[in-house]
Amino acid sequence: MTSLERVLTTLGHKEPDRVPVFLLLTMHGAKTLGLSIKEYFSNPGHVAEGQLQMLRKFGHDCVYTFYYAAIETEAWGGEVIYRDDGPPNAGAPLISNVSGIRSLVPPRVAESRCLWKVLETTRQVKTEVGNSVPIIGVVMSPFSLPVMQLGFENYLEVIYNHPDLFNDLMAKNEVFCIEWANAQLQAGATAICYFDPVSSPSIIPSDLYHSTGFSVASRTLAQIKGPTATHFASGRCLPSVELLAKTGTAVLGVSALEDLGEVKRVLNGRLSILGNLNGLGMVDWTIAQTREKVREAIAKAAPGGGFILSDNHGEIPYQVKDETLMAIVESVKDFGTYPIVH
Repeated sequence: MTSLERVLTTLGHKEPDRVPVFLLLTMHGAKTLGLSIKEYFSNPGHVAEGQLQMLRKFGHDCVYTFYYAAIETEAWGGEVIYRDDGPPNAGAPLISNVSGIRSLVPPRVAESRCLWKVLETTRQVKTEVGNSVPIIGVVMSPFSLPVMQLGFENYLEVIYNHPDLFNDLMAKNEVFCIEWANAQLQAGATAICYFDPVSSPSIIPSDLYHSTGFSVASRTLAQIKGPTATHFASGRCLPSVELLAKTGTAVLGVSALEDLGEVKRVLNGRLSILGNLNGLGMVDWTIAQTREKVREAIAKAAPGGGFILSDNHGEIPYQVKDETLMAIVESVKDFGTYPIVH
């Protein structure tokens, strides 16, 4: 099977030849090419080549065209702060007073240099892999993006006390998110990962999620012209599974804090599972620990299909060693060939 065939089979809740494995690597390509993280992300050709070299090196089942979360607020006019050994982060919030929401204007994707780089990377990768390997694009959900636009404290103030401003902000963010997702799909992405950490019950009460993040996701995902996966970026998901299954998403990223077997039981075939190896833990794992973590995840979630092994956050830390990444893929081949033997 090709990687795409393997993934499509498991998303149909059938058993492919083996469990698909997604190494969601963003910064390791810089190491591979001997570049700083800032230099790496400055050129779409660097990122495309880095992704392709990692694909050849590790033999995993996806290409990940995600640069960094702050690229979205960069498109809105925000600052990006680079570091030598971690992901670029957003600088000061775009607006310091919540009343500034009224003056925000969504950027046009076609006019944004930083977003163009992602689209160009996607096009270059698509030319190389065709339909053999899934290409995963990323958007920040309209509901979670405001943490970078306003800052967490101001955003919570808007959610709880300013419904008109909240609705105005969501309308603007939804327009941007939908355009950005569809531009990536048009450039060659196979599917879109919808990062929505604020919707996790680790951050927001489940009853409040119903009237906020859930409603936003339902409207937004319905207008994205391709399959989507929802990821809470390390946040818990189980308390919100019933609503998540109604948003139209196909895949759910699962936290390392949750038991894969329990998630599999509760989902009962309604959504596929992505996860849930502890990315921070990987930094210090021995090869033996890595193999045991992979074996345990596969035993709990792989039978019957509907499972892609990955990390729990959607971005593997820069400090994780190549030997660990290779051990993950090799362990999948050892323990994840169907039929699964417990």
